Amino acid sequence: MQTLLSVWSFIVNNILTQPAYFIGIIVALGYILLRKPWYEVLAGFIKASVGYFILIVGSGGLVANFRPILVGLKDKFQLTATVIDPYFGQNAVTAGLQDVFGRSFGQVMFLMLIAFIFNILLVKFQKYTKLRALFTTGHVQVQQSATAFWLFLFCFPQLGNTPILLIMGLILGLYWSVGSNLTIAPTQELTDGAGFCVAHQQMFAIRFFSIIAEKMHKRDEAKGKGPSKKLEDIELPGFLSIFNENIVATTILMLLFFGAILAVLGKPYLVEQGFLKAADSFFFYVMKTSMYFAVYLAILQLGVRTFVSELTNSFQGISEKLLPGAVPGVDCAVVYGFGSPNAVTIGFLAGALGQFLAIFALIILHSPVLIVAGFVPVFFDNATIAVFANNKGGLKATIILPFISGLMQVFGSALIAGWVGMAAYGGYLGMWDWAVVWPIFTVIMKYLSYAGVVLVAVVLIALPQIEYRKNKETYFLCTEDYEKYKEMRSKGIR
Repeated sequence: MQTLLSVWSFIVNNILTQPAYFIGIIVALGYILLRKPWYEVLAGFIKASVGYFILIVGSGGLVANFRPILVGLKDKFQLTATVIDPYFGQNAVTAGLQDVFGRSFGQVMFLMLIAFIFNILLVKFQKYTKLRALFTTGHVQVQQSATAFWLFLFCFPQLGNTPILLIMGLILGLYWSVGSNLTIAPTQELTDGAGFCVAHQQMFAIRFFSIIAEKMHKRDEAKGKGPSKKLEDIELPGFLSIFNENIVATTILMLLFFGAILAVLGKPYLVEQGFLKAADSFFFYVMKTSMYFAVYLAILQLGVRTFVSELTNSFQGISEKLLPGAVPGVDCAVVYGFGSPNAVTIGFLAGALGQFLAIFALIILHSPVLIVAGFVPVFFDNATIAVFANNKGGLKATIILPFISGLMQVFGSALIAGWVGMAAYGGYLGMWDWAVVWPIFTVIMKYLSYAGVVLVAVVLIALPQIEYRKNKETYFLCTEDYEKYKEMRSKGIR
């Protein structure tokens, strides 16, 4: 058993949690199965891996760029609170697992293995399960496995290692399979059939808010307001036309946003914390911070363009030979290369406003659990939701829905983190599915016990079945022949 754990830990640490290599290996395997020459296999591996590394540089830069803001707000207002962030959540589990439940973090790795095997099997038997998405974002799987492990132990602390790992593996594997499967149709429609879906922390949110955005669009049409304009279709007149350029729009909006918060923090604080030298200009620091946001966003989008085509082309080999009809589930940041780039910025700002207002409400209400915003949920959740909302519902949906998401992230995380005890260790995963969907799962399992596990499993199993029965003619065409899918949908065939 220890040998198996060591081998699996090596794979997790060096491949699965290094998504660039994981994606590169998937691309290489796909090309091998397609019988491509060795040099094309090698080139595919390099382009996919380098592309993902570029994406990581962009993502990491965004996080680092925003760090002074969050650290500053926490220190300035002397907030001792739970940080909603995947890495803080993972650290909280690591710190508290032994203290609270007497379990080791090594079991989290076994949970991830079992859940991933379930994901593969569920896709393999898609004829019966109707599930088509393989979850390939390994670093996200580790974060989710850690939080799920805590939530399950909270519900079933008396269970032995093997039974609880099997139960957890089944539910988590179902969540990965069903959640990523729910994003297939919205992602294919956004990317015009690029052949991937989203496997991240806001999969249920993508589907939920896509439906709401589409309803908003149809309601506006029914009221005679005409179709809701997408951001990319809006041409601003006069001096406002500068906002038609994504880099200009992002820099100016971030200048206003960062400038206001950094002005509250003040130059002395930034100097004291080492973010700024005493001799440096405060104004130009704000300018650089705002411009670097646009820089890292452009880097991220370059990474997307570099590896997406390799992944979708090569995955045909896996789809044909190993997992017929399957599509890869990838990081949510991949969708930022599609639709309007301004949707990313607007979604982030609207979500941040929602989160900050919710945190202010917790302070006013003297909540026993206070939340500190983490950049990963506030940006990656809400920017992703905005991209899909814009595609389905236009500008209004792009502003309103991420704002609502921000409120839900904070209130949901405060409730679940305090209830299950993770708040005491300073962190919670905090992204949309884990602030909204998983608290519901936890309540059901805590109060209905094993019947609750069965109920959660039944609901998850039922979702793809319901989706299939609503769209029998086009369900599998969505991934197998997207052009035919569009043609049939345009004729009203579902």
